[in-house]
Amino acid sequence: MPKTIKQTLSWAQLQLESADIDTARLDTLVLLEDTLGMDRAKILAEPNFQLTNEQFKKYKKAILNRTKHLPLAYIRQKTEFYGRDFFIDHRVLEPRPESETIIDELLKLCQGNKKACNIIDVGTGSGSLIITAKLELPNCIAVATDIDQACLEVAKLNAQQYECKINFVHTDLIDRLSNDAYKKPCIIIANLPYVPSSWHINRSATHEPKTAIFGGKSGLKLYKQLFSRIDKLPTKPDHVITESMPPQHETLATIARNYGYRLKLSNDFIQVFSYLEQRQA
Repeated sequence: MPKTIKQTLSWAQLQLESADIDTARLDTLVLLEDTLGMDRAKILAEPNFQLTNEQFKKYKKAILNRTKHLPLAYIRQKTEFYGRDFFIDHRVLEPRPESETIIDELLKLCQGNKKACNIIDVGTGSGSLIITAKLELPNCIAVATDIDQACLEVAKLNAQQYECKINFVHTDLIDRLSNDAYKKPCIIIANLPYVPSSWHINRSATHEPKTAIFGGKSGLKLYKQLFSRIDKLPTKPDHVITESMPPQHETLATIARNYGYRLKLSNDFIQVFSYLEQRQA
């Protein structure tokens, strides 16, 4: 028997609440929007609209996946970042809202630059950061690295969607980049794994790639490796923008300072470091 929107939402909300999903009501609406191709206002305005059997079957599958605490982005296979939709699946970490501040600070650094900046995204994952950077700063030269080939496959799909020219490199941190990558005004953006290995994460996050979440005992293992490798470069990037938890900021600033970078500013989860012998742009 076909279900109405009202019946369907009531059933779905009960399923999600029983599974301890904190955002049950919102999730039922978002998934129904996807299933029906209708906006929320229309869904709420037409409670007696009947779903077809095929629509209900599709919606039921999505709801039951959510009861297993599968991230909403994985079920929808998309998420929004900086006002744009990006393809997401189990191969990559879902970009978080706090990472948008990386773009905000990047735009401030590039403001007024007459030359095209080189922007290097280390550990690109879904590619949301470097693609957003390229779209916001069309004249930049964009490079992105990741140690996981599966992540690069997702990032390339997203770059194709937005017709972005980005040089994707399969490597550990910055190992295989040529010295040319650091010429001109150069900025590294890095949202590396920073959660300490002993940290308790929520049930939804347990479905995401562990290698994209945990950063060793302190959480800052990969950042220390990154600054160590930057230190060996003949030409140093002008700035490095990082993301980590605020309680880690003092330690990360010390790491950066040991390799010649001073803290320029902290903004929520984001820190901006500048090379002490910064070149003139």
